Amino acid sequence: MSTEKNDKGFETINPTTEETLAQYNYMTKDEAIEAVEKCHKAFTNWKIKSLDERAKIIKAIGKALQDNKEELSQLMTSEMGKLLKHSYQEIDLSAGICEFTATDGKKQLEDEVREMPDGGKGIIQQAPIGVLYGIQPWNFPTYQVIRYAITNLMAGNGVLLKHAKNVTGSALKLKKIFEDAGLPKDVFTVLVISHEVSDAIIAHDLVRAVTLTGSSEAGKYVAKKSAEVLKKTVLELGSNDAYLVLDDADIDLAVKTCVMARIYNNGETCVAAKRFVVVDSVYDDFKTAFVKAMENLKFGDPTDKASKIGPMAREDLRDKLHEQVQESIKQGSKLACGGEVPKQKGYFYPATVLEDVKPGQVAYSDELFGPVAALIRAKDNEDAMRIANDSKFGLGGGIFSKDEEKAIALAKNHFDTGMVNINCYGLAHPNLPFGGVKQSGYGREHGGFGIREFVNTKAIYIANNKK
Repeated sequence: MSTEKNDKGFETINPTTEETLAQYNYMTKDEAIEAVEKCHKAFTNWKIKSLDERAKIIKAIGKALQDNKEELSQLMTSEMGKLLKHSYQEIDLSAGICEFTATDGKKQLEDEVREMPDGGKGIIQQAPIGVLYGIQPWNFPTYQVIRYAITNLMAGNGVLLKHAKNVTGSALKLKKIFEDAGLPKDVFTVLVISHEVSDAIIAHDLVRAVTLTGSSEAGKYVAKKSAEVLKKTVLELGSNDAYLVLDDADIDLAVKTCVMARIYNNGETCVAAKRFVVVDSVYDDFKTAFVKAMENLKFGDPTDKASKIGPMAREDLRDKLHEQVQESIKQGSKLACGGEVPKQKGYFYPATVLEDVKPGQVAYSDELFGPVAALIRAKDNEDAMRIANDSKFGLGGGIFSKDEEKAIALAKNHFDTGMVNINCYGLAHPNLPFGGVKQSGYGREHGGFGIREFVNTKAIYIANNKK
């Protein structure tokens, strides 16, 4: 657990061994403000670099991530407990975002010229706006940073990062990787600061916009603070994604995919499959195979290739998850497997399945951020779709059906989320937009969409004076 030792600093803890990894001191408010000012000064030079010059450095960052893959992966795993192979995959995804941003993404920033009715000319520029403040969580220590920082660096903005305390080492390592790859000093700046100082950063005149990935409550707080000073925000918040197993689903495929979609990254993923809404006619077959597969998952040392689940990132997160499971059982859910805190070192929690999950239960309505699956029985396909949308969240979801056209129609016309997977699970794709609706937030990242979230779409008009 990452805990403050005093008001000046904190320590990071390896969730597998419960040993201290490092100690850090908070920046003072004055030091943080000075860092913002330095970032802004660096931005004034960075913004006038050509798109090609910026793209060259963004590509170099992608290569540098791969060159540092082993060291950075080991660091992420030691700081937050993800399986080492998932750390490797995170680096690959992040490098892919760099490549896409420097090529296809760059095209979104090119000037557009329009002929005007009077014979004049209009130029539409996607101009950088200044310094962007990013507040990021711990579950993907590299990817969460890359997905907002790289697009905004490509756009010509300066970028500030307040990372989660328990992955501070990863944040500082990324800064070094960026600068070693050629990014000018201070254009990307890590702020090791308290929540109180963070509020001052949001309010600072040189900070032009704010993006946050986190809980819905954190999103509301940051949105309010930003709105008070008229600053745009992009929020990627929590979710309780529903995966539908329809009456014509391939059950073997659905079971295999749903297990992976629930326990990937130790189940600590905003866009993980969490509610499994299964049509009555195939419910028993799915449940039997799904529970058996979850029961057979081995948890343990995330550097051990035999482990399928590593520890939860912090002790308090493991305890909260267990409380949610116990509360759901009190409310009428039944424990099909798992659900007990192991008596051993490390913040482990076993793959767990709750069945008979119904409205009014924690597992039905709230996000369970760990390897816990909620099984929900639906009368038929229509009822399954209704249950999926019966949520305050709307980030992602999935549909299993052998009729692909039917599944596409459901996804397009009825699924009230930002993303839908059909007969598969995907964390994120560099060339597709990422983001949600309802209490899962607003705004988009990836796919060429995020690169225009924090730019000034500037119109320049040149009159025809030769008439």
